[in-house]
Amino acid sequence: MKKIVAVCAGSFDPITKGHLDIIKRASKFSNKLIVGVLNSHNKKYWFNLEERKALVEKCLSELDNIEVKTFDGLLVDFVLQNKANIVVRGLRAVSDYEYELQLALTNKSLSDNQVETIFLPGSRESLYLSASLVREVALHGGKIDEFISPEIVEDVRKRAKEIKNKG
Repeated sequence: MKKIVAVCAGSFDPITKGHLDIIKRASKFSNKLIVGVLNSHNKKYWFNLEERKALVEKCLSELDNIEVKTFDGLLVDFVLQNKANIVVRGLRAVSDYEYELQLALTNKSLSDNQVETIFLPGSRESLYLSASLVREVALHGGKIDEFISPEIVEDVRKRAKEIKNKG
């Protein structure tokens, strides 16, 4: 049987319980799961790349078949460089599907059919959840505990306070 090396990638600014749900479920069907923390030069992040990687690692420390890495550039290049064969993507809504299908087909083409994409539906509890929603709630002092892992609540609150004090 072929070894399954999967990649679950995102900005994770910050990582949410929705992200964690997809990652934990993907870790159950892969021998190795690489969580790729993306650095996109088009985005303005709350946390820098190394901080986001550290937050992800804090939340996933109990899983032994996961490795957290950072990357920039094309996801398909990252997948191939890490000798992975599966990309795992979470879907929250039909609108996600159209965008994700486009990416999946592009990645398949760019990889000469070496990379497959598996879509996992988000859990009912986190269908509405996004990192931008978490940032907005945190910025206004709202309760974020139900949206993110307890290990990083204080990190996010502290950053929200810093950002609010700057503005």
